[in-house]
Amino acid sequence: MEERRSRNQKFAPKGDGLKERLLDLRRVTRVVAGGKRFRFRATLIVGDERGLVGVGLGKGLDVQASLEKAKNNARKNMLKIDLKDRTIAHEIEAKFSAAHVIIKPAVKGHGLKAGGAVRVVLSLAGVKDATAKCLGRTPNKLTNALATMKALEQLKQY
Repeated sequence: MEERRSRNQKFAPKGDGLKERLLDLRRVTRVVAGGKRFRFRATLIVGDERGLVGVGLGKGLDVQASLEKAKNNARKNMLKIDLKDRTIAHEIEAKFSAAHVIIKPAVKGHGLKAGGAVRVVLSLAGVKDATAKCLGRTPNKLTNALATMKALEQLKQY
């Protein structure tokens, strides 16, 4: 039986050739009167390498539960971008929290010159030739990935 969804929910169907990459897995702690409560936080990137990409965050009591929640969250928050050949159409810049990202298009054969979370998001989006730089001084992979997604939202259709 097919899964029911609301009209405004953007949700990619299962088994549609999406690739996923675990960006970050952390054990987070909440201190309560009886001691410490441990949970896991997973950050997952999902994409089809043809212009569809999403970032998801999930928290759970065990690793498997947090990964499943992150995968569902990433599928709900997918973004479709237009690729111009193997790169993006124009230069984009975005800031999210303390993360600041600049992404520039490059000629064919240049390769993807980016590091960390920005590289993972762009490669799963299908961008093969581009140059990216993280200007914010934050080592947080989640905010760098969300800044990259915010930048990709600014892309104009060519």
